[in-house]
Amino acid sequence: MSLPSTAIAVAARRLCMADLAPFAGLVPLDHGLVVISTSRADGTVQSSVVNAGVLDHPLTGRPVVGFVSGGSSRRLVNLRARPLATVVIRAGWTWAGVEGPVDLCGPDDPLGGIDGERLRLLLREIFTAAGGTHEDWEEYDRVMAEERRVAVFVTPERTYGSG
Repeated sequence: MSLPSTAIAVAARRLCMADLAPFAGLVPLDHGLVVISTSRADGTVQSSVVNAGVLDHPLTGRPVVGFVSGGSSRRLVNLRARPLATVVIRAGWTWAGVEGPVDLCGPDDPLGGIDGERLRLLLREIFTAAGGTHEDWEEYDRVMAEERRVAVFVTPERTYGSG
């Protein structure tokens, strides 16, 4: 017996949400600090620490890991060339990892018709999903635009962790 495609889509969304639950549970425990790993052109791994959180992808509505990257970072150069990432979060001895393809959305990385206003709000959504707060959102928006910040969305294909 096969399931209709809508039932499969609903089941896949539930599975994805369940897979990110351990990751999402660790976000508030250490300011959403994560290690992002990308691949360099020579195949070696480049890792860096950023703040990340779980939110819905702006186009698919599926839960993803989101973070903000500087417009000229090595991480972003790698992601533009090889759009895959591994994200690991930990608090104490508990950790969770997510691997998957990335979507970029920024001034130099258009995504599905998302305009400048929606990008401005997405950058705020990622910041707050990672546990951030800000006393002056206009200043935050100005800095994000000035630094040509990019929203990065990692769609989970594999999740794992300590439990």
